[in-house]
Amino acid sequence: MDYFWNAVWSVTPTILVGLVFWFILWSVIRADRHERKAQAKIEAEERARFAAGRPAAQ
Repeated sequence: MDYFWNAVWSVTPTILVGLVFWFILWSVIRADRHERKAQAKIEAEERARFAAGRPAAQ
């Protein structure tokens, strides 16, 4: 049984570090996705405002 607990204690830090790394990357990717969505919305509003201020092309 000692062998089993030694194996568990040996693998636990690697798993925990991997989970922390995964969570950090997931947060960064999620934040980037939301930032891109917000930026696209702002750009669309700016384009619409700019297009409304110009006369129609003939």
